[in-house]
Amino acid sequence: MDSTSDSNHVAEARMTTGIPGLDEILMGGLITGRSYLVAGGPGAGKTILSMQWLREVQRRGDRTLYITLTEPANEIARNMKAFDWGLEGIELRDFTPSGDMPNGEYQIFPPSEVEQIPVWRQIYQAVNETHPQCVVIDSVTQLRYLSTDEYQFRKMILGLVGFLNRSGCTSFLTFESSELERETAVKLAVDGSIRLRSEISPSRVIALRTVQVEKFRGSDFISGLHPFRFKDDGIHIYPHRIEAIGGIEPALRQLSSGIEALDALLGGGLESNTSTIITGPSGVGKTTLGTEFLRTAVARGERAVLFAFEEPREFLLMRARALNAPLDPLIENGSLSIVRLNPMQQYPDEFLSLVRSAVEQDGRTLVMIDSLRGYQLEMEQYGSTLAHIHNLVHYLYGKGVTSLLINEVEAITGDVRATELGISHLADNIILMRYAESQGRVVKVIACLKKRLGGFQTELREYMITAQGLAVGEKLDRLHGILTGVPEWHREQQDTV
Repeated sequence: MDSTSDSNHVAEARMTTGIPGLDEILMGGLITGRSYLVAGGPGAGKTILSMQWLREVQRRGDRTLYITLTEPANEIARNMKAFDWGLEGIELRDFTPSGDMPNGEYQIFPPSEVEQIPVWRQIYQAVNETHPQCVVIDSVTQLRYLSTDEYQFRKMILGLVGFLNRSGCTSFLTFESSELERETAVKLAVDGSIRLRSEISPSRVIALRTVQVEKFRGSDFISGLHPFRFKDDGIHIYPHRIEAIGGIEPALRQLSSGIEALDALLGGGLESNTSTIITGPSGVGKTTLGTEFLRTAVARGERAVLFAFEEPREFLLMRARALNAPLDPLIENGSLSIVRLNPMQQYPDEFLSLVRSAVEQDGRTLVMIDSLRGYQLEMEQYGSTLAHIHNLVHYLYGKGVTSLLINEVEAITGDVRATELGISHLADNIILMRYAESQGRVVKVIACLKKRLGGFQTELREYMITAQGLAVGEKLDRLHGILTGVPEWHREQQDTV
């Protein structure tokens, strides 16, 4: 079952987990009084996720029980100190093997036959004594090892899950994923299954930790792999959302560049709630132009954010000061925010979460990403770059947010390509910037290649970055072949020179 299904069911009581992102994946949290399997390999985070949930439950004042079968209680307490977590208020029962043997060794029966019944009995007894609302058994894999055969284990685990559900407990049962492939009885017995994974990305450069809900009786959930991180306060999950197509209609107001000649070229400016790609080679002025749009919009009451994947924040501020267009006052009053990101340290869904926060919590109505090259470096580790950008643009459009996407092309001259990522169709507007050679000097040229809403001028103009700011010159009507990078004078002009 996933988030796209349309099943009708009676609403049941929900319980928040206290784990950022997990409640959203579960469409509101756990269903109370049910059992959930938490599967994963060694070090995947099963114990941390379980303890994080119990701490949230305990914080609300509910009774909790943590039964450990593999890791001694003192080791669990020591490991939780890494998150500055205490175990106060959590009933912890340690049923790990003591290592003691009667008369020094088991003379007649194997250890499994001697130990399995007492351990199962201890679990039942602990639940009956403490009457917890929430219980964790970590790890049920140990019960499988103690069972004499598969049939016996399946019978016992079905009985345990039924007992926990009848007792009104909401329970987590952790299990090693390698054993789960061979022993499916646990997954069949529980009401829900959550799998934690730790894998290497296809490029073998970055580790990828994910959560996947594989089963959730009585509810929809967001399917797929959802990345997560261990942070100082525990696990943070970044749900992988597929944004719906559609959204708010573009507003009638236009976003000005603050440059009269460029606004005329763009038919008055860029319409709000549209996406614009500003594309060109390195150093041509793409970021400078983008920040001018931001600065002008903020001056007219918008709230903007710039996500910088390449340049340090201070570099952006210094360049703006040099052009007599400082951004510092806008940052100080909170109308503009610059967020510096390392693309090698961001999951795609983690970045989308940052964008969501900027839009939905900080009220940003204009988003600039500088650049798509850095964004691609982040995305390509985790799947299709085009799919992630597509999802981001649809989200912004649905929220009525205007977006500026800075794109760098490799070629300085030669045939014109709007982008090298195959995303031109996603943009409502495309502004082309490039270099050209004219009379022994390099000039910068600007043009509008695409504008879905309203008309625009199709001419090419020279673009200049000066100490007084940005300037756009007259139409370059004396040259042809400008887009090849090596323009030529018109013959009639050559004759008169």
